[in-house]
Amino acid sequence: MTLVRMQPRSAHADPVPRTVDDAMEEAGPQIWDDMTVEVALCVMTSARAGHLLVCDEDGLYTGLVTRAQLAAVRDSDAYTDRVRLRDVLGDRVPFVPPLTTMAEAEHAMRYRRLDALPVVDEQGSALGILALAR
Repeated sequence: MTLVRMQPRSAHADPVPRTVDDAMEEAGPQIWDDMTVEVALCVMTSARAGHLLVCDEDGLYTGLVTRAQLAAVRDSDAYTDRVRLRDVLGDRVPFVPPLTTMAEAEHAMRYRRLDALPVVDEQGSALGILALAR
């Protein structure tokens, strides 16, 4: 049993909901959608990352790839060393703006069974990522 120490709250204190901006990790390495799967895997390995944010030529968020997705593509019969990320991205992973509450983000992740949720600003630039703790 774990003991939790409770602190009394003031009757006038309004709880301020935490936003994803408060909890997100930095975006980390970002890759462009014209990179090959092999280059993306190398970047992912050297960064010791389980996922990478993918951007277009303008630096705007277009998707998220995981090591498992890229390994599956590389191990498929149709794979060549010229396959680009834009060819394998599939459905765009949902994202949230930085002022989304943690409760909303957690609900979205649970509902969609996501391990990571990109945080993207109103211009479409990736700011960070909200990931499940490992």
